[in-house]
Amino acid sequence: MSLHEFVVWLDQTPWSNALHESLYMYAIIETSHVVGIMLFVGTIAMVDLRVLGVSFREMAVSQMLARILPWTVAGFVFMIATGLLLFFAIPDRTFHSVWFRIKVILLIVGAINIWIFHKRVQRDIHKWDTGVTPPLNARVVAALSLTVWFSIIVMGRFIAYNWYDCDRPQSDFVKAFAGCTAETF
Repeated sequence: MSLHEFVVWLDQTPWSNALHESLYMYAIIETSHVVGIMLFVGTIAMVDLRVLGVSFREMAVSQMLARILPWTVAGFVFMIATGLLLFFAIPDRTFHSVWFRIKVILLIVGAINIWIFHKRVQRDIHKWDTGVTPPLNARVVAALSLTVWFSIIVMGRFIAYNWYDCDRPQSDFVKAFAGCTAETF
């Protein structure tokens, strides 16, 4: 079974249809997703702004991470769970959304950036922990983080629009990027 076939099957399940057609559940899940994003991205932004030397200068980065990281993880888990439910509600259309595909690529970039911070940049934190302005590599990771997570939010918001849906006239590039085929729509 191909990924597209799985998405089509998922789209036709009674649970997916019930979730999408529910009077309140879809809106509740979408609102919950936004709350999860606020918690996750908000706490990441606080750390990134500290690492950039823009705010919270009097606090050691390690102390800030110790206090904020549990909230960040909780926001991440909540955001991913509600995001999967949103995908489950409209899997076929979402799967073929150009915005969704860009968002997934950005999520991968964001995850790699987090990994780089925790495995590479943070390992030398004892050298720059209390400095007002951390080293360049830490600031680059923080700036990239802010850019990526802001872009993910924008792409997520654009998913609601049908500008590049497969059932609309599109360029060959858009059709290829969205995975549109004659059988798609």
